[in-house]
Amino acid sequence: MENQKVMNRGLVVVGAILIQLALGAIYAWSVFTPSLTAEEWSKADTQWIFAVGLVSFAVVMVFAGKKLGTWGPQRLAIIGGVVLGLGYVLAGVFGGTGFWPLLFFIGLIGGAGIGLAYVVPIAVGMRWFPDKKGMITGLAVAGFGFGAMLWVKLAGSWGHLIENIGLSSTFVTYGIAFAVMVIIGGLWMKFPPAGWKPAGFVEKKAEAGVKVDDREFTSSEMLGKVQFYLIFLTFVFSAGAGLMSIGLMKLYPMEALVANGLTTAEASAIAGTAMAVFFSLANGIGRIVWGMLSDKLGRKISIIIMTATQGILVILFTYMAGSEMLLYLGATLIGFNFGGNFALFPTITADTFGAKNVGQNYPFVFLAYGVGGILGPILGGKLGDVSNFPLAFTISGVAVLIGTILMLMVKPARR
Repeated sequence: MENQKVMNRGLVVVGAILIQLALGAIYAWSVFTPSLTAEEWSKADTQWIFAVGLVSFAVVMVFAGKKLGTWGPQRLAIIGGVVLGLGYVLAGVFGGTGFWPLLFFIGLIGGAGIGLAYVVPIAVGMRWFPDKKGMITGLAVAGFGFGAMLWVKLAGSWGHLIENIGLSSTFVTYGIAFAVMVIIGGLWMKFPPAGWKPAGFVEKKAEAGVKVDDREFTSSEMLGKVQFYLIFLTFVFSAGAGLMSIGLMKLYPMEALVANGLTTAEASAIAGTAMAVFFSLANGIGRIVWGMLSDKLGRKISIIIMTATQGILVILFTYMAGSEMLLYLGATLIGFNFGGNFALFPTITADTFGAKNVGQNYPFVFLAYGVGGILGPILGGKLGDVSNFPLAFTISGVAVLIGTILMLMVKPARR
């Protein structure tokens, strides 16, 4: 095949980042909650929208993985963009500040749109960059991390959209922006031609007696392998600790800082900075850096280093939360490692069960994020209600260290 007829793979990177910037909308939900609590919503009700969005995202992603082969990545991404955009536009037009309409349009429909499109840039990127799987996955999912900050700031302190045009119009504006970005990015979501390889790329030789095809597993074959369950549980513990930290990154340090003599206003400002700046930026940067590191060190070694350091950091956070500088350091390092999950778990899925079917297989691994998203925050909330945040962080840290041991047991899958 002549090279000039093959699309420039740099366009895949641009498309992947555009798509993921829009999909990061799910993490921007917190910017809307003050307006809703002002309308007499309970804090629990605001969290239900976020929780339903996460579950819808994770479950629909399994369906999207199955449809990737039949619908094709371009069509799947565009449908995802339209569904996500429609969810927000309809929430703005019909939802107002009603609980059930927002739960349906933003939680269920918006979450489904994200689930449809999320796996596309990962699956397409790995096919175009077999030489740099970690880097391309890290760049794609970093868009998701940075997207959250972009949408929060536009609605709040940068663009003042909620203040100037109101909540409903902000939903409509965002819905149109999300759909346009995902549709444009989706135009470049095409798999390379059969047999295409980047210039100078040499595939790793298979082990003696192992055919290359013995490294490609269907989803049902993968679910029969012990490696899947070891990877899944490691992701549950690692994601659960990170999501619990996100949930408590403001509450717990505020309590610890006030106990050390600061006023509530000072403690609130410091804890807010720790979450909005240090954790958020490190979360986005960690996705790129861990992805690139894993291309050099290997996926298994990278996850072992990431989970071992994260487990220790989460335990030590109980001693760091009460000091401003140590809090910023802890938030940065925990955020950096949390971001690594989203670059390393898709790529270890591809390395263990084959890159060809990663679009179908990774959604099953990603369900671990949904499990961690329930267990981690619930543990933190329950122990927080009895004022025992340190125990919550200690239990989470130990669980992540157990994940390190499970990862040590992962061997290459074979038939």
